[in-house]
Amino acid sequence: MRNFLRMRRKMGKFGKRKPIEFKQIVPNMVTSGNLLCGLFSLMMTLNGRYIVAAWLVFFAVIFDGFDGKVARMLGGGSQFGLEFDSLADLVSFGVAPAILLYDAALKDLHLIGAGTACFFALSVALRLARFNIVHVPGPFQGLPCPAGGLFISSFVIAGIKMPPLFMALVMLCVGGLMISSIPYANMKKLTKQTADRPKCFMLLSLCLISFVFLKNSAPLFLFAMYITSGLIHFDWGQWILKPEAK
Repeated sequence: MRNFLRMRRKMGKFGKRKPIEFKQIVPNMVTSGNLLCGLFSLMMTLNGRYIVAAWLVFFAVIFDGFDGKVARMLGGGSQFGLEFDSLADLVSFGVAPAILLYDAALKDLHLIGAGTACFFALSVALRLARFNIVHVPGPFQGLPCPAGGLFISSFVIAGIKMPPLFMALVMLCVGGLMISSIPYANMKKLTKQTADRPKCFMLLSLCLISFVFLKNSAPLFLFAMYITSGLIHFDWGQWILKPEAK
């Protein structure tokens, strides 16, 4: 009985947990929006609503971009938030696009299509795991998962009918780029003070012109440009910086 009471005291002493602060809850709520978009995308795919499913992947990126900013603004970043963000990214930019493309374009390939979709989702998981343990300053090492998921989903939004084998090859290449060490521009750390305004205006104009003339094909064109920039070692992040900030 005495030993039991001693154990209860120790558990009470070491088992106390600090209440979660509001500044830590808010970023995780934003990350939840990312995860929910991925889950809704999967549901829309299962119902054959491919366009809606693809756009939900794009909406997930908005939440993914804001959770880190909110955490830094409130000073509420945590290891829990980092892990939660990776799990949300795996669903929204790995599983959801993989199932979307499999159901929309690859299922006629049977095992080859299923294996390609699995490889893409696995590449996202490996990319996220490497990112969490290896923090390299400067450009991203390998194609970022959001860009990979968005590029794949862009084919559905563009409404381009490609042969299944071609789409399988594209997914394999994108998966390979994510787990590669090819440097890709990291523009998350750009600020109003370090960014060159004329170049920002040029980049924004390019995006707007793309949507005006290419319409639904604009996302595919823009993400294809980003993927190509890594292959030719062109860093958009460095290009857009002011000379004195480099």
